[in-house]
Amino acid sequence: MSPMLKYAKEILTKVSFDAQLFEKELKKAIKLLIPSEINELKKWCYEKFGKLYNSLLNRCFKLAPVN
Repeated sequence: MSPMLKYAKEILTKVSFDAQLFEKELKKAIKLLIPSEINELKKWCYEKFGKLYNSLLNRCFKLAPVN
């Protein structure tokens, strides 16, 4: 796991209590990561936050570059 991906996961975990902040940080992470890392982040996000933020995740990952 790249340091940037690890950092993104840490931040998303810390801000997961607030939907707006979570979405902002997720969009930022998607911009900074390469496609293979985005795929890994996507899988992790749906596993960890899918029940809480499913529609938000769908919206953010819809336009993300895929590998």
